[in-house]
Parts: sequence; structure tokens; C-alpha cells
Amino acid sequence: MTSQVSSPAEQTDGTVVGEQRKPGGAKDVRRLDRVIIRFAGDSGDGMQLTGDRFTSETASFGNDLSTLPNFPAEIRAPAGTLPGVSSFQLHFADHDILTPGDAPNVLVAMNPAALKANIGDLPRGAEIIVNTDEFTKRALQKVGYASDPLQDGSLDGYSLHPVPLTTLTVEALKEFDLSRKEAERSKNMFALGLLSWMYHRPTEGTEKFLKSKFAKKPDIARANIAAFRAGWNFGETTEDFAVSYEVAPATKAFPLGTYRNISGNLALAYGLITASRQADLPLFLGSYPITPASDILHELSKHKNFGVRTFQAEDEIAGIGAALGAAFGGSLAVTTTSGPGVALKSETIGLAVSLELPLLVVDIQRGGPSTGLPTKTEQADLLQAMYGRNGEAPVPVVAPQTPADCFDAALEAARIALTYRTPVMLLSDGYLANGSEPWRIPDLEELPDLRVRFASGPNHTLKDGTEVFWPYKRDPKTLARPWAIPGTPGLEHRIGGIEKQDGTGNISYDPANHDFMVRTRQAKVDGIDVPDVEVDDPDGARTLVLGWGSTYGPITAAVRRLRAAGESIAQAHLRHLNPFPRNLGTVLKGYDKVVVPEMNLGQLATLIRAKYLVDAHSYNQVNGMPFKAEQLAAALKEAIDD
Repeated sequence: MTSQVSSPAEQTDGTVVGEQRKPGGAKDVRRLDRVIIRFAGDSGDGMQLTGDRFTSETASFGNDLSTLPNFPAEIRAPAGTLPGVSSFQLHFADHDILTPGDAPNVLVAMNPAALKANIGDLPRGAEIIVNTDEFTKRALQKVGYASDPLQDGSLDGYSLHPVPLTTLTVEALKEFDLSRKEAERSKNMFALGLLSWMYHRPTEGTEKFLKSKFAKKPDIARANIAAFRAGWNFGETTEDFAVSYEVAPATKAFPLGTYRNISGNLALAYGLITASRQADLPLFLGSYPITPASDILHELSKHKNFGVRTFQAEDEIAGIGAALGAAFGGSLAVTTTSGPGVALKSETIGLAVSLELPLLVVDIQRGGPSTGLPTKTEQADLLQAMYGRNGEAPVPVVAPQTPADCFDAALEAARIALTYRTPVMLLSDGYLANGSEPWRIPDLEELPDLRVRFASGPNHTLKDGTEVFWPYKRDPKTLARPWAIPGTPGLEHRIGGIEKQDGTGNISYDPANHDFMVRTRQAKVDGIDVPDVEVDDPDGARTLVLGWGSTYGPITAAVRRLRAAGESIAQAHLRHLNPFPRNLGTVLKGYDKVVVPEMNLGQLATLIRAKYLVDAHSYNQVNGMPFKAEQLAAALKEAIDD
């Protein structure tokens, strides 16, 4: 969750808070305050599905949670290789948490590649559950193991649980009319059952899910349920697992309300639908599939009953062209993409700036440049969002800070676009898009009123008394031009990319008019009403850490660690990156040192230095993964002491 309340438990690695011994020789149950689990295997082993199901049951149980899916860019990477390893990390707790965790307490490794790719992230003493059936000589050689790590003592510092997952799964499914290959595919459900037993996760939801997922293949559904139950029973009966664990619900972490687990892309899709309903406008999405934004297209296509229309275009340019046409026609128009697609859409974004029509451009950032790292996260599109167009083409920029916050960020982007008649860039990223956390479903009265008034008649009187419609006559407060629906009698007007004359909208090459229009469009963006940035500074610190977007969780977790250790540090986080909050300059100049952690090479820091003449210190990472809290805490401690 995103609460600012300090939680010392965020620093620990899973504290044992109680132990219960069962009578009659039954297994012990230990209570923990939090656990970090990572499922890892081939991209075809179903690790994302396994992690998702464990997460769903954890959410229904009432724990706070945060997830980190991590998978290859290839649709089916070579089996048993390091590049083909897919993993899913889940951090769940009985208190407020902010990140998927720095280091797993438990690793489930389905093959040698999964073990080798992830062993470096495990602290000593962590539990490792390995599928021994996959540790063949050939599989070991494929990933560079000279000897079997299960036998050579290299894992002596860990709590190792060798489990023949494949053999046990095939044995559990021998009553079903399945080939061995088909039976082996259910080994992820066996592993899920085992982990569900270990951590006392509910099971009803998973069994219901399997029945629904394989409704057209009931034999496969029954086989997966049998494998899931076999995994649970194995944990209950085997002597290798003498202890199970309980993590109590996070009853104090959540304000009252109804919650559900939600990913960033799903929250964003729901936010767009909600914005269209609050604006009383149809929602139109013009999009071309691209990782990691495609899930938004998939989700919105399911909601025609809410007036949503989705158009999968033949390319990125066609997608935004259709969306801009829908904006001209009176829809809440959206286009979704990632960094490479923003580059292709840049000319049409500039056209939207010239036309002054509301358009949401959703950029789910990923590693670049060019095709880069399609399934890895990065924050490197900020300068592209700010300046990546020809001419002076200012565009507001909004960035969510957590998966659940993507819902609110979508509403805010829609508010700005509709109120000020401008395209808006919404910068999410792969970490937020694929990660998940609990989300409180808002009450209807909490939602903003986004309704707009379309032009309905003449708005200007000529010197001779004739009443006419001027498409570029502006609202004196917002500088927004009127929004006239095509086909409205008397409101015919020109559109196009050539410079407009102020007021009339006629084509104009007049130098003075161009200067005026350029400055007016900039003034409109500069004048957007955004909230002041809030500073969390309980101790009068001299060092401020400033972040934006998805760095919120790791930064806040690092700040909590430092404060718990007696350090004084302030924190501020930006949602609005263009325009900046009006008090930001004053805030920055109130500190001796400003540190800006970013998953790029210092793009926000560059903007801060240029605009406010503040010597902001960058702390940067571009390895395709989010920051770790411990890593940031060490860097910020160094900045405080310097």
C-alpha cells in the first residue's frame, strides 16, 4: 500500500513473531510478519500463472502485498537456458509494505537454469525448493554447472528441499487419461499446492479458477486440481517440511473499504473507463499491440457495455490517428503504447497540440533505446514526453507511483485533457504495469465530475453585428478553445496542422500571430492547475530525496529504513512533471542537498537543474529492474553523510 506511516518491520527479512506446536506430533506452525517468495522456471513452466494464483489467494486472505513478474522477451525462449528463465516474486505481510522485496526468503526453482539465475539474490538461510527431476547432466551442462549443486555442497548455506515435482505430479495424475507430457504440465500446480500448504493460503479460489479456465476441457481441469491437492497433501505428510508458516491479515494497514488485488495496467484500464463515465463521453482506444501496454487494449475490449470502443490498428501511427479523429468527434480518446511507439506517434501528438483537442497518450515505459528490453522496466521516456516533437509542442505529463495509483493517474490525465483541451502524456512503466497490490474500490461520490460543455452556437460577434463561431476563442481562465462536435449546424471550422489564426482558426503565416499562438499554447500548459508537492519531513532534514513514477515504493521503503536507524531525511514525490507543482522551486531551495533516484541516466535531475538552478544529485540505474530498498538506503545514507 502507499501509506506514509512508518513501519520498522519493513526493514526486516521476515521476523518470526510466534510459534505454535501442534499436539500429537503434528507439525509446528510459525507466525511471520512477512515473507518474500519467488517462483522461477522455464517460460513454459507456468510461473506467472502460479504466482498470480498465489497472489490472488493472498489478497483474499487480507495480507498487504506487492509483486514483481519478470519474464523473457521471447514468446518461447529455449528451454532450460538462462535467457529463458521466467520468475514471479511476491512480498506479502501483516503490515503496510511498499515493494516486492529485495531478497526472497523462499525460491521455488523448477530447473537448474532457474536456480542459477536466481541464487545470487538469496540471503543465506533462505529456503530453496528444487525440482530434482530436472537436474540431469545435460540440463546442468546447458547452464554451465560443472557439478550438481544439489550434491556438491555449494548450497549448504541454505535450507534445501529437494522435491521430485515432475515424478510426484505424474504419479498423482496416473488415474487420468493423460500422456506423460500432458501430466508434467501440471507440476506448477503441484508446486502451488505445496506452497499454499506451507503458508496457509486459501484453496477454494484456485480450484474455482481452474474449473473456469479449463471449462471446455474438464479432464484437464480435474487433473490440475488433483495436482494442486497432491502438492498440498505432500506438504502435510512429508517429513522434509516439518514447519508451516502463518502471515496474519494486514488488518491495520488498510483504511476501511472494499479491496481487490489489481495490476497497474488493469487499474489504468479501469481508470479510463471511469473517466469516460464521469465525463459522460464514449471512450475510444486506438492502439497497436506493444509490450508492456497490450493488456490495456485487451482489457478495454471487454467493456463495450460501458460505451468503450477499441480499435486495433495496423500500426502505431494509424492507432493515434484514429484516436485523434475520435477526439474531434467528441469521444474521450486514448492511445496506448510504449517508448518505440511514442516515437512513431510524435507527429500526430504535435497535430493534437495544434488542434488543441483532448487526447490521452499512455506510455508504458520499457528498456530502450530502439526495441531494447521489451519485458524490462525503465523510466527513460521522460525527456521524450517533454520534448520529443518538432516545434514548440508542450504537452502535460502525469506519472502514477504505484500499480493501484494508475487508476487515479488516469482520472487526473483525463481531467487535464478535457479541461484544457490538450493531449496529455501518462507515463507508467513495466514495473507498475505488471506488478500488483491491494486497491480500495472508491465510492462513487469520491470520483471527480469530468463533464464538459460542447460548443452549441456562435461565440463571437463581428463588428457588423454578425454572430459567428470562432474555434480558437479561448476560455479566459484555462485558455482552452471550444470543443465543437462535427455536424453541429453553424459550427463548421477548419482543422489541420498548419498554423491557425488566433480566434478564427483560419490558416495564418503571419509571424506575429505564430509567435502569439506558440506562447499561448505554452501558457495554457504552464497554467494547468496541479496540487502543490507534499513533503514528508518530520525531523527538519537537510537532505531531500525527490522521485517520480514507480520509484515511490523503493524510495519510501529506503526512507523508512533510514529513519528507523535514526537518520533525518525528507521525501517528496512528483505526479505532475509538466507543469511542475508551483511550490516545487521553494521546496527544493529549502534543502542543502537534493537526491533524485531514477531508472534512467538523470532525466528529471536534468530538468530540475535547468528550471530551478538546483544542484540535484542523480542516483541512476538502468538494468531493467526496479531499485532495491537496501540499495537506495545505502546511497541516501552516503548522501546524508557527504
